[in-house]
Amino acid sequence: MLQIPHIPVMLNEVKSVFETVKEGYLIDCTIGYGGHTHALLTQNGSLHAIGCDRDEEAVEFSKKRLEEFGNRVTIEHKNFSGIISKYERLPIRGILADIGVSSLQLDSLQRGFGFESSKLDMRMDKTQNLSAHEVINKYPKNELERIFRDYGELREYKKIAKLICDTREKSPIKDAKTLADLVGRRGRLNGRSISPATLVFQAVRIEVNRELEELEELLESIRQSRINDCIVCIISFHSLEDRIVKQTFKSWARSCICPPSILRCECGNNRSLGEIITKKALEPTVEEIKANPRSRSSKLRAFHIKRDLHE
Repeated sequence: MLQIPHIPVMLNEVKSVFETVKEGYLIDCTIGYGGHTHALLTQNGSLHAIGCDRDEEAVEFSKKRLEEFGNRVTIEHKNFSGIISKYERLPIRGILADIGVSSLQLDSLQRGFGFESSKLDMRMDKTQNLSAHEVINKYPKNELERIFRDYGELREYKKIAKLICDTREKSPIKDAKTLADLVGRRGRLNGRSISPATLVFQAVRIEVNRELEELEELLESIRQSRINDCIVCIISFHSLEDRIVKQTFKSWARSCICPPSILRCECGNNRSLGEIITKKALEPTVEEIKANPRSRSSKLRAFHIKRDLHE
């Protein structure tokens, strides 16, 4: 029997969001280990799914896990930012993206995502060149400051960047365990009970995998597509991603896109792509957090695209 290595986050909420999608295609932009897609295909018997993931290991696992659904499933090893344009001519009725790192990636000592890892890697796609090792050991001090400030939201970004640069001058930082010990695994930071290492690892992972750019490119590809009558559901795990999703959905819902300085609408006041389903981000229940502590920072936002394609 196939051992399931990852608990899908906010599964009940995802099923509820897509409950009305009875046919057509769902694109799971981060299929991971197939948990969300398996549940949605089971719930909606006439639905087809197209999945992609940057992690080849996850792709191969999902192909095995979802083979019971036969030709209802297509899975590709591909960045999610480029998946929409390939399939937009199909009747796409749902788009799902779970932006988080999987439990298997975090727990694998060979992947370099966790504090105890013997590697300093953090690549979701192991075929790409840039890894955490290059970022930590080769990036100039000002670039380290940038990613710690912008992606880790660390107040002491200059101090941490200098600490890393001073340390690597003596000897390269070769593994995640050494990095975590160096920057600190304990303590309160930015008024939160979170360690410097957690935010440093977050920042480096975002840089290595272009996570924010990928998310922005995915959302922009949806906006530019001709996909209509489609529910878009995004699960994010930190404030930077959630802010992008929130602001994008607000802009999609706006009917008038004229600059604030314009006294009278000149755009036609008919530019809305649809409506926001989740007025506030949904968060995991107390019961889910107890069962799966890694879900605690997740937020879900959903939007229903209902544009007029004949405007």
